[in-house]
Amino acid sequence: MATGKIKFGTDGFRGIIADDFTFENVKKITNAIAEYIFETSSDKTVLIGYDPRFMADKFAHFSAEILADFGFKVLLSSKVVPTPVIAYAATVEKDCAGAVMFTASHNPKEYLGIKFIPNYGGPATKEMTDKIVSLIDTKNPELKNDGSIIEKDFGEEYFKHIESLIDFNVIKSAAPKFIYDGLYSASIGYFDTLLKRNGIDFESTNLHYDPDFGGGLPEPKEKYMHHKKEGFLTFANDGDADRYGVIDEKGEYISPNIIMAILLKYLSGKDFRGKMIKTVGVSQIIDIVSKKLGIETITTPVGFKWLSEKMRENDTILAGEDSGGLSTGCHIPEKDGIFANLLILEAVSSSNKPLYELKDEILKFAGTEFLQDRVDIKLKSDEEKKALMEQFSQVTEICGHKIFDILKIDGVKFFFDKKDNNSSSWILMRESGTEPLLRFYIETGSKENLEKIKEFIKNKVATL
Repeated sequence: MATGKIKFGTDGFRGIIADDFTFENVKKITNAIAEYIFETSSDKTVLIGYDPRFMADKFAHFSAEILADFGFKVLLSSKVVPTPVIAYAATVEKDCAGAVMFTASHNPKEYLGIKFIPNYGGPATKEMTDKIVSLIDTKNPELKNDGSIIEKDFGEEYFKHIESLIDFNVIKSAAPKFIYDGLYSASIGYFDTLLKRNGIDFESTNLHYDPDFGGGLPEPKEKYMHHKKEGFLTFANDGDADRYGVIDEKGEYISPNIIMAILLKYLSGKDFRGKMIKTVGVSQIIDIVSKKLGIETITTPVGFKWLSEKMRENDTILAGEDSGGLSTGCHIPEKDGIFANLLILEAVSSSNKPLYELKDEILKFAGTEFLQDRVDIKLKSDEEKKALMEQFSQVTEICGHKIFDILKIDGVKFFFDKKDNNSSSWILMRESGTEPLLRFYIETGSKENLEKIKEFIKNKVATL
């Protein structure tokens, strides 16, 4: 079995099961995490969780045994658990040094991953993961053989916390019609349990674990959320339930950019205060709505670890990314798809309006609408990637429109076709943190222009 080079991306280490995600590599990473904890903390309790993927529970038990041999008290989840649930547990468990989560999020079924969650309940910083990687293949911690493994259900603490944040009475009173598409994900047994224990009626489908994810991807997007019903909302989460997805009452998938704009206005109306923290790929509608509401924005690189860092430094009304990650300052500094879906339900219920109407209202409030798409270019080599990035870095005009600004926070973001002080079209070029891809994020005002820009990108690639 190949061990390969272990590299941590935007959210831990991921690999193909039995190829580079092996027991040997998991042992190396677990050893490194143990050494990191010994060097940085006096706490000796570690939590371990896992999603519904093939072998995830086996790898979790294997890691728990290693940590117990090093003298740690290991609290191992007694069942499949969402990432945000184990992250919240890390903030409240006594003497907790952090958590280890086995998940590959929304990646295809053949993938699995491992990540370290510090006791602040959010993604590890780059400095932390760099240190952990540096400890791989170095000396192992001394065996003490006096640790323990205790199985624990982390659900109840999380349920009580969420019930302190979400107004379930408003949801129950409004009784919105909706379907919960379990999508074979870790949210099963958590999202539905919260609804049931608070007397919320709902319809459901796909409420069982399937390592094959029904033949699709565990990703809460329109392509995989098949169970639409006229007059009903549809909610889903990704494999480890840290991302959300929603389809409105007319059967239209509502993008996370629109959802964030709606929630930003809703929370502002409830007198929530703080900064809007967003990744560089988020739509400009968030800048426009924030400005109109008098809310300061902070832009970070792609990846929730960057949002988490800013959340811990600032009062935060909302933090989010265009890929479906979202949290608030009163919650953990980690994306939580279960919390996000409940917050959407609360906003819809509080307004007594359908989600599609809230969408129309926020677009009218912003005074503009943008279309977004993404082009992924598979890379054959670092040389090809370098050549392609070099080509685009020299671009001064896109589809006949002059570039008027460039932002280099994460990759390169080109602004063009400026209409006024609030809006413009843009392309963001950046490397994927989890796959061998160069991603091109696009936002513009018309479908025709969107297709022209996509063709422009493809033509550039073809010249290599």
